[in-house]
Amino acid sequence: MGLLDGKTALVTGVASNRSIAWGITQSLRREGASVALSYQTEKLKARAAKLADECGAEMILPCDVQSDAEIKALFAALQKSWTQLDIVVHSIAFARREELEGEFVESSSREGFKLAHEISVYSLIALAKQARAMMAKESALLTLSYLGAERVVPNYNVMGLAKASLEAAVRYLAANLGRDGIRVNAISAGPIKTLAAAGIAGFRDMLAHVEKNAPLGRNVTIEEVGNVGAFLCSDLARAITGEVIHVDSGYHLLGMHLGQTKDG
Repeated sequence: MGLLDGKTALVTGVASNRSIAWGITQSLRREGASVALSYQTEKLKARAAKLADECGAEMILPCDVQSDAEIKALFAALQKSWTQLDIVVHSIAFARREELEGEFVESSSREGFKLAHEISVYSLIALAKQARAMMAKESALLTLSYLGAERVVPNYNVMGLAKASLEAAVRYLAANLGRDGIRVNAISAGPIKTLAAAGIAGFRDMLAHVEKNAPLGRNVTIEEVGNVGAFLCSDLARAITGEVIHVDSGYHLLGMHLGQTKDG
């Protein structure tokens, strides 16, 4: 038996088979959950359909999270097939490429700030608002953050502010939805070579730095993040809410780097 047998899960933001959302999707399916995937635009529909076939997803549904009408339509479509929803995975983030390089104070624009926060943060709140009525008792809402929410990470810039806001939203949503039996948590994953990460200037250097300095002496994989995601969405984590769980080989606990390597 799997940890998630009989549970239903909506996963947003599966962009490719290299994405963290894909690692979570695979873990949810392995543990027995029925899965629906959402995609943003018609341009991405074929890619979503291919991934749905690969993982055995029951549905693929459109949803542009900048549209309240599309978010509402997404859950209306889910209700036609499922009587309740046990899991929602929010894996959506965006910032303009030109704002993910150079000095934060110089690269940030008013419009870029609003766009990053609308897509990366408000989308979680909007999804929670519509999912609430459909979500079962003992259900789970999961999102993805990064260390740039807590520390200054070169070139992460406006996305660091967005992730900090996202983590605050996790706490506020956990407080609001707890009495409904809905748990809200985040995973702060270490850097992983995904399509989204490719837009951050100097990302390869970031990967090398973490591998060299993290206590475990390596980077993490989408499978490892996916396994933690499955745990947080399962009844084994039924007393955990409002948390940000770091899955980064321990890198987040370091306060200073003095040139040490994994060999000492």
